Amino acid sequence: MSTYLRKIHAVLLTGAMCLTILGGCAASDSGQKPQQNPSENNTETADDSAQKENDSQTDSLGGFSLQDITGNTFTDQIFQEYELTMVNIFTTWCTPCINEIPDLEKLHVQMADKNVNIIGIVLDALGEDGKVSEEAVEKAKLLAERTGATYPFLIPDADGLNGRLKGIEAVPETFFVDQNGNLTGESYLGSHSLEDWQEIVEKELARSKGEQP
Repeated sequence: MSTYLRKIHAVLLTGAMCLTILGGCAASDSGQKPQQNPSENNTETADDSAQKENDSQTDSLGGFSLQDITGNTFTDQIFQEYELTMVNIFTTWCTPCINEIPDLEKLHVQMADKNVNIIGIVLDALGEDGKVSEEAVEKAKLLAERTGATYPFLIPDADGLNGRLKGIEAVPETFFVDQNGNLTGESYLGSHSLEDWQEIVEKELARSKGEQP
């Protein structure tokens, strides 16, 4: 079993460790304490943040082809159509992930005129055997219907989006991608309010344009 698939399996096994108050769900197979929402437990140093930012700014997602939960195919060309794309990684069992989807849909509508897109990635839609989990896909379809989400929910591939998903230890996790398919700015752990996301997107949009955030 690949490292990425073991990570996925660990996520599924630790669903009971979901931390609603902290706005995120832990995913650990080592028994360590769950990772917390940085907005509520700011233990990361400035040097760590700067290093993360520098790393993300030079990373590219490369080429990929993923299907969404309805069978449509999406490639890396999806990024070329938007100034900035917000990628939200979630699972169907994570309560904070689910609770913020309606706000993400509102954000999706609000930011359309600024050429900002949102896509979701259903992390548990890929089973530990490397095959698509039909159960998770059906749950994701129900979530999309019940929350009114119109942005795509994508199913991970075996490569974990060219390795970007391999380090996921807590959900939801959100990152941003520019028109060239490059990771830009920061990654955000935990769920956030609509108002918080509005501020974050404005900051990351300015950053992607080379402006001072």
